[in-house]
Amino acid sequence: MSQADANALQEKADRLQRRFLESFIDDILDRYVDPRDEFEGWTPIDGDLSAAWQEPYTLAYRNETDLAALRNQSRQLASQNEFAINALENRVSYIVGTGHVYSVSPQPGVEVPDDLIEAAEDILRQFERRNRWAHRQQEIVLRRDRDGEVFLRKFVGPEGIILRFVEPETVRSPSLASADASIHFGIRYAPGDFERPTQYCITGEWVDAAEVQHRKANVDLADPRGVPTFYPVRKNLIRAAKILRNMSTVAEIQAAIAMVRKHLQGSQATIQQYVNAQADASRTDASGNAGTKTRTYRSYPPGSIIDTTANTDYQFPASTIDVGRFVAGIQAELRAVASRLVMPEFMLSSDASNANYSSTLVAEGPAVKMFDRLQADMIEHDRELLEAELSLAARRGELPMDVLDLIHVEIEPPRVQTRDRLQEVQADQVLVTLKAMSRHTLASRHGLDYEVERDLLEGETDRDAGYYGLPQPPGQFGSNNDGDDNDNDGDNQGGDNGNRDGNPGSGPQS
Repeated sequence: MSQADANALQEKADRLQRRFLESFIDDILDRYVDPRDEFEGWTPIDGDLSAAWQEPYTLAYRNETDLAALRNQSRQLASQNEFAINALENRVSYIVGTGHVYSVSPQPGVEVPDDLIEAAEDILRQFERRNRWAHRQQEIVLRRDRDGEVFLRKFVGPEGIILRFVEPETVRSPSLASADASIHFGIRYAPGDFERPTQYCITGEWVDAAEVQHRKANVDLADPRGVPTFYPVRKNLIRAAKILRNMSTVAEIQAAIAMVRKHLQGSQATIQQYVNAQADASRTDASGNAGTKTRTYRSYPPGSIIDTTANTDYQFPASTIDVGRFVAGIQAELRAVASRLVMPEFMLSSDASNANYSSTLVAEGPAVKMFDRLQADMIEHDRELLEAELSLAARRGELPMDVLDLIHVEIEPPRVQTRDRLQEVQADQVLVTLKAMSRHTLASRHGLDYEVERDLLEGETDRDAGYYGLPQPPGQFGSNNDGDDNDNDGDNQGGDNGNRDGNPGSGPQS
């Protein structure tokens, strides 16, 4: 080999070694602590501080590239981080549950015929079936937290409104829109009004704002796009998952090594000879350029007694594992995440040992107040879609044109706080008795369909009357055709107080 070849080979080896060290250092920093974290979010001292306050929207993103990066980070957490997935699922369960209950009632002080109420409720039920509304509601909550926003596009079909999701990344400004001051992040606004969009640019096509419903999260009304819910605590979630991974890895390694046998005296050859003599089995593996390597195995059945010399020391590393120290670190990270989400810690970890469910989800609790707010915000957007469906039915002639002046859509979300069902029903009964609440509202509050339950009760009354021989109209099962409700079989002469077996009652005797 010439000197030039030797130098080239040495240079290649040095380059490979530097690449390996750089990769190793980056991996170490990624797994444990990145020293650059403390400088994140700080502006260099020689930077332009005035530029940070010139944007009309939040500083979480400055352009569509930043927004896409935030969204992708959140989507990765929502698909891979177990704590983030648990938080998302719990938020869906408490905000939507099995679905909101809808009913129609007259506007205050307005007399509305029953057939109009029934027609409006039937249109709403068709809207729910057509759009798989219970499932779509759940996905709306999931998307809003994960992506920071939800786009729903409304298509008008022969039967009514058909909803479809629009992916946020498809709402982008055209390449030639930078000079138009009314366009921001794929949205064109009314002049000087950042709260009133007029068009959305979806996959390069401008769509009228009336055809799109845009639900934003965690931003001001004037901000063009929403921010993912996990944005402020994304690193806490990543660190919690890494601590759990490292803790499990260390525990796995320590638990895999049952014991370490230390020979206090003897050469390597002597120790190898001792190992070979104690082995129950051996296996030879090919190890590339290093030749072959022989591995020895020894079985220790349960209850094994080990006899050894005074020069051998046995150590058991698994007995020194202290998992509690790492668990406290995970709990601290999850508490930070729970603080941002205004949720109890057990909704992220599914560990209720640190909180009592019945004392956490009470009416005055922060989590309940937060869920109530989120439900109210969702109800506001949902009612907009339901009223648009009723207005469309009115234009088709199925409802009066002033239908929204006559009726009101009642929306009952699932209850969040723990409750005493008996006390709640008794309180509702008092309100119904005092005519402060309708029976229709009472049924909705408990997740029941008033019309369906009323029909079922009437059917049960008819069947029970026939089964027990109670008075019924002529011609019905269980009643006499002679019109005498007091005569069961013709033998009873005792009037109303006669017995069913024909014995005289306490009434006047003939």
